[in-house]
Amino acid sequence: MTDQHAGVKAEIICVGTELLMGETADTNSGWLATKLPEIGLELQWISIVGDDLTRLTDMLDRAWRRSDYVFTVGGLGPTLDDLTRDAIAKMLGEPIGVDPTLEKWLRDQFSRRNLPGGMPAQNIRQAWKIPSAQGILNSMGTAPSWWIERDGKVLATLPGPPNEMMNMWNTEIAPRLKQRIAASVILARTFKTIGLGEAAVDEMVRDVYDMPGIVLGCYAKPDGIYLRAIAKAPDESAALRALLAAEERIRAALGPHLWGTDEETPQQRIGPLLKERGYRLAVLESCTGGMVAGAITEVPGASDYFIGGAVTYTNESKVAAGVDVDIIRAHGAISRETAAAMAKAACNTFGADCGIGVTGVAGPSGQEGKPAGTVFIGVAHPGGITVSEHRFPGRRPLVRARSVAMSLLELGYALKKAGSTQPAG
Repeated sequence: MTDQHAGVKAEIICVGTELLMGETADTNSGWLATKLPEIGLELQWISIVGDDLTRLTDMLDRAWRRSDYVFTVGGLGPTLDDLTRDAIAKMLGEPIGVDPTLEKWLRDQFSRRNLPGGMPAQNIRQAWKIPSAQGILNSMGTAPSWWIERDGKVLATLPGPPNEMMNMWNTEIAPRLKQRIAASVILARTFKTIGLGEAAVDEMVRDVYDMPGIVLGCYAKPDGIYLRAIAKAPDESAALRALLAAEERIRAALGPHLWGTDEETPQQRIGPLLKERGYRLAVLESCTGGMVAGAITEVPGASDYFIGGAVTYTNESKVAAGVDVDIIRAHGAISRETAAAMAKAACNTFGADCGIGVTGVAGPSGQEGKPAGTVFIGVAHPGGITVSEHRFPGRRPLVRARSVAMSLLELGYALKKAGSTQPAG
């Protein structure tokens, strides 16, 4: 990963023994890390600490002394091992007690749920507050956040469940930060690529690093390499000009490897392409094990254009789904020919206009004389059949994730190239 930034110091502390034990993966700090530069904060430390009052208090004290903005994630539940509130109170030397406004809101939450016995007594802990904290109601859960401004610094607490954390950040914490850090305007855009390594992307946009007011970060993600451009200027107009100038160079440099921006996903791209043509889609998957179908159905309304599919993990299941056994015998299960046959069989078996066939070596070991990471993707559509061969990094989760993204992108490329707007008769 490469990055450049100079800003106000920020720190993230994730709380929970389950994170240290490996029982729960910390996805929250990674998500927050992508959001801080957009506001003008330089993230310098990310820490994970267990549910221990002494260690958590020490961690908070160190963060409070060295950082301008401190964000805690987790430890806001009702149980005795949810200690974030206690540790902050101890670190700042402030008394903690029940806030009447938070208590009323909390009791109302439980009342609306019609739970037997009402609110458990233990949940009153979530209504605790210290004098310097503002309570922020949680629209998706029962754990309010705190916003603390003291000694020229800010400390904000965020709930641990990712959906609650992201909602709290987007609706409450980020707007407060933007109001407080108003000396400059920061705009950002993420450019998403596939088919290139991190170093290659970085090299291709090298001259953009020298553009005034622009900061770049290059990151490896499951569905490709992301490039984030951040523009910082005294006003929005200047920031937008800088960002658009950088975008023009980035698009020219990355060319066909650039497939999307910001929150866009491959599965979101194919829906409109299929719907405007009146096409319906089916899939046959081998190495992706149903992940392509899973990605497609993440989009609401996918039933308008997606019929279904099958996981054909063995040669026998491929044949049962309509793949000619002679093709597999002659070329192997992992081949251009089999990928094409799978795409065509998806159409025939499910009565679809378009079909995707994915076969490959997910790893870690090779298969049929082909190394891990070798993937063939077949796309059938009314204009014909296309097959592409890919060599992804040979790590199983990465091979599968990149195969999903590429299969959907290949469908999009094929439909755009065909240019047809009417389904086959």
